[in-house]
Amino acid sequence: MAEGRTERIKKNIAAYPDFPKPGIVFRDIFSILMDPSLSADLMALLEERIATICPDADIIVGLDSRGFLFGMPLALKLKKPFAPIRKKGKLPGVLKRVTYSLEYGSDVFEAQSDSIKPGQKVVIVDDLLATGGTMEAACKLVSDMGGEVQLCLVCIELSGLKGRDKVPNPCHSIVQY
Repeated sequence: MAEGRTERIKKNIAAYPDFPKPGIVFRDIFSILMDPSLSADLMALLEERIATICPDADIIVGLDSRGFLFGMPLALKLKKPFAPIRKKGKLPGVLKRVTYSLEYGSDVFEAQSDSIKPGQKVVIVDDLLATGGTMEAACKLVSDMGGEVQLCLVCIELSGLKGRDKVPNPCHSIVQY
C-alpha cells in the first residue's frame, strides 16, 4: 500500500526545467498540495516514517519555510510540540543561531533558545534534500541547543546531489529523483 502511495506522489510532483536557472530541474511539492488525496497520502507516509523510525520523538522541528507545511500538521497528529527553525531576522526573543555555507555565500538559521530542551529527541522535517547544507545546519543548531536529532525527514530527495552525505543524522525521504 505504501509503495502505491509513494509512486502516485512521485508521478504527480511537478518538474520545471531550467528553474531557477538553466540546467536545474525544480521539483515542486506544491503540485501535491493542490490535490487533497495526494496531500493526505504524503502526510500519512511522513507520519508512518516517524512512527516506525522514531516513535519516541519529543518534538517536531520544521525548516523555513516549506518544512512548516509538513512539520506542524505532523506535530498535531502525533500530539508533539512543534518548533520552527527560521532564516535570520524572522523570530523574536532570545535566539540560538548557526551560520552555514551556500553555493555563493552564507546564510543563518535561528531558533528560539527555549524551543528545544536538552535531551529532547528531535525529528527535523523539510520538503527537499538537495545539496544537504540546509539540513546539515539544522542538525548542528538542534545539537548546539542540546537536542538529539533522531531523524531528518524530507518529502523529496535529489539523490544525485549527494546531500545525504552531509547530514550527520539518520535521513529518510519519501521520493527520490
